[in-house]
Amino acid sequence: MNQFSLLKTSRFAPLFATQFMGAFNDNIYKNALVIFIAFTLADQVGRNSSIMVIVAAGLFILPFFLFSAIAGQIADKFEKSILIQRIKIAEICIMLLAPFGFILMNLPVLMIALFLLGTQATLFGPLKYSILPQHLQESELTGGNGMIEMGTFLAILLGTILGGVLIAIKPAGPWYASIVVISVACCGWLVSRFIPQATPSDETLRINWNLINETIRILGYARENRTVFWSIIAISWFWFYGATFLSLIPSYTRDILTGNEHVATVLLTAFSIGIGTGSLMCEKLSGQKIEMGLVPLGAIGLTLFAMDLFIIGVPPLKIPEGNSVMTASAFFHQAITWRIFVDLSLIGLFGGLYIVPLYALIQKLSHVSHRARIIAANNILNALFMVMSALLTITLFSFNVSIPQIFLIVVLLHLVITGLVFVRVPEYVNRFLILTRLNS
Repeated sequence: MNQFSLLKTSRFAPLFATQFMGAFNDNIYKNALVIFIAFTLADQVGRNSSIMVIVAAGLFILPFFLFSAIAGQIADKFEKSILIQRIKIAEICIMLLAPFGFILMNLPVLMIALFLLGTQATLFGPLKYSILPQHLQESELTGGNGMIEMGTFLAILLGTILGGVLIAIKPAGPWYASIVVISVACCGWLVSRFIPQATPSDETLRINWNLINETIRILGYARENRTVFWSIIAISWFWFYGATFLSLIPSYTRDILTGNEHVATVLLTAFSIGIGTGSLMCEKLSGQKIEMGLVPLGAIGLTLFAMDLFIIGVPPLKIPEGNSVMTASAFFHQAITWRIFVDLSLIGLFGGLYIVPLYALIQKLSHVSHRARIIAANNILNALFMVMSALLTITLFSFNVSIPQIFLIVVLLHLVITGLVFVRVPEYVNRFLILTRLNS
């Protein structure tokens, strides 16, 4: 059975649809809120609008720090399909706040809804990854994870675009955005009802509500297995790497390519579709098994094509007469911009090859009794690395470091982090060498 055949099974299809709609809805709401703050509420918040956008991003990530330890325990203790259904009901309730915030132009209500949306995403994270090994065979884990990652990034892209489009419709945009997020949440709950039951991993677990102590404890679980721990570090690094590129693409488009928002959308689409393509390729390249050798292959691609963006630097571009910026159609009429497009597409593709085997490996090697808590530890470190990405980018901008130079810095950090991972877990490189010989 290949990965697309999983979509025909009740073991996987409802979970895939639930996950897709959740990520889709998160990004519709997040981007609608960001656009709403930047334009509609600009007069209300004044110069603080840019700060409010950053605060919004932080509010969504904050629950991953605060509540992942609790989320992991709950996912290990209780039956997972029922938990997912209840979390989707919570999403509907949260999205019912959207019309009050948008129509009344009430920023606190909108921010509270965003924080709660981050909280339900935090609760869902350990469930979606820990339930996969219970419903899929080991030979299906790579393909299943590839489908999940492809769906996630496609949902992020589509949700981001749709959120911006809906909220910009005058004057009924806030109503349209509210109706859509409530409707998608309801659809997510409906499909979640078809997810098969998954027995609890540890019904005897007593939940520790001390957030600090339990966070330390689950990070300790992650460290028990060397390969699992360094795989988590490798995944977290990818979120640092990916978050940096995604956050820089709009500024790169405007300041380096002198392109408009349509060019930025084209580049974001190339990056996202690249990740989805790479994720889907993993099953074929791995021979339907968990192949550690794909991780160094992905790391090499992430290095080479990001380095090429640095080498390109500020390209000599021709702006069509009568235009102050480059349009999407003009973008594709120059060889150098095609090179940039291909670079971002291949960064995404090799990112997919890099991350999918890591998730599958964690699922396979984590002890069943606390698998969800180890995934929760992964979520905590992912969030930490994304915050570090934002802080590094802000710091570098404050020192007038150019975007191509930031690409170079990220590449150098990438070599350090992945080099450390491969030194601590040499099996990655060993499997890569074997894979290379088999395909030579």
